[in-house]
This record gives sequence, C-alpha cells and structure tokens, in this order.
Amino acid sequence: MRPSLIRSRLKQDQAVRIACMYYANTMMPAHAANAGYDAIWLDTEHNTWDRHELQRMIAMHHLANIDCIVRTGSRNPTDLYHLLEDGAAGLMIPLVNTPEDAAALASAVKYPPIGQRGLDGASLDNDFYLHGTATYTAEANKETFLIVQIETPESLSNIEAIAATPGVDGLFIGPGDLSLRLECELDWTHPKMAAAQDAVAAAAAKNNIAWGHPAGTPEQIAAMAKKGARLIACGSDFGAIFAAMPNFAKTLDEGLK
Repeated sequence: MRPSLIRSRLKQDQAVRIACMYYANTMMPAHAANAGYDAIWLDTEHNTWDRHELQRMIAMHHLANIDCIVRTGSRNPTDLYHLLEDGAAGLMIPLVNTPEDAAALASAVKYPPIGQRGLDGASLDNDFYLHGTATYTAEANKETFLIVQIETPESLSNIEAIAATPGVDGLFIGPGDLSLRLECELDWTHPKMAAAQDAVAAAAAKNNIAWGHPAGTPEQIAAMAKKGARLIACGSDFGAIFAAMPNFAKTLDEGLK
C-alpha cells in the first residue's frame, strides 16, 4: 500500500500543504507535487465527477506520489470505501454535525477493530492483491484517513465529542458554510469565526488529531499554524484560472494596442 504523505507529515508535526481541484485535470497532480504540495482534494461535493474519471484522477495522484483526498457528500458506506479502494488516501465529509454522524462514517471507512468496512483487497489501494491481504487491513487503517467538516453551530456545540470519535483523523472548518450559518462575515478576525476556530483547535489538540481550513494569505496561514493547524489548504484550479485569465487578457490588450 502506498504510504500517505499526510500521515507522514502529521507524525512529524509538520503542516500538510493541500490544493483543491474542482474539475478533472490530469496534469494538476504532477504540477502540484512538483510545487511542493502534499495533497489535492477533489471536490465532488459541489462538482460532478464520473466514477471512471475519479478512478483515473486518483491513479494520476499515485503516479505523481501525492495524496488524493476526495470530498464527497455521500454517506453510503459502499460509495465511501469504493473511493478508498480506488486509491484515495483519505476522505473529507461535509456537514458532520454530531458524534453519531462521525461514528457512522468511521464505521464505513475503517476496518475492524475500529469500523466495519467491507474487505476485498483486489483494487489499486492494495496493489491489486499482488501481496494478498495478510497486512492490508492494518495498513489501510494506518495510511488512510477520515476528515470531517465543521460547518454549522450544531457541529461546534458537539465539537469535543466529534473530535473524540474513534476513527476520526481530522477536523476541517468549512468557512463559507460556517459563516453563513453563524450569520457573520467570512472573516477569521470576526469574533464568531475566531471563537469557532479556537474551539476546533482545542478539541483537536485534546484528542491528538489534525485540524485546519482553507487560507488565502500568508498572514492567515501563519495565524492558524500558530494555533496548531496542520491541514492547510491554499490554491485551486479555479483560483489559478480566476487569477491568471485577467493577466493573459491584459497581455493580449497590450500587444494589440
């Protein structure tokens, strides 16, 4: 089984550098790995991905030796562990509000004794059964991970119990959804957002698991890292296009004057 870069960096108490991919782009894993990223999260919550497209994209991550996190809105156990069988290093699940939600997810994606994930072992994650399954389930529990998203006041009220759920490996704040539901600006200096960040940081530290959220500036990254955040997302295919296209258009306009 391919060792997880995220797991390795967290063991060393180092930050995990994550980019986001909205749409299938086979060159992005190689370019992200070359730029020093540890992982890309594929956003299948808000975008449509064909199953075979996902399989191909996850395989491209293996070729580039970069972790692939799939963010999915599915709660179906078979759907979830299919993604791990296809080679995803981890799953990010949105809108996890209760410890019961977290426990059901952990049961779906972890093998016994932690959960009840179904065993096959003939897919990419286990090298297509080339070495059998004697050590596979233990390695899968060790190298894959479950990240739950904290995005509602309800999840904040349950944050300590969610963080303490066996099988939950990380907490990730969804700032857009959280600020919407807290009825405040998406601003980490806003008292409600700052309090939410502090609550997640404290719960993660108490239970020795990772936490983080997207960040857009060096100042935001430094501030969250100072509070112990290790899952730090910055950059995306959407962001690259959004930022680059106006500059390309400006170049064209200057050349055509």
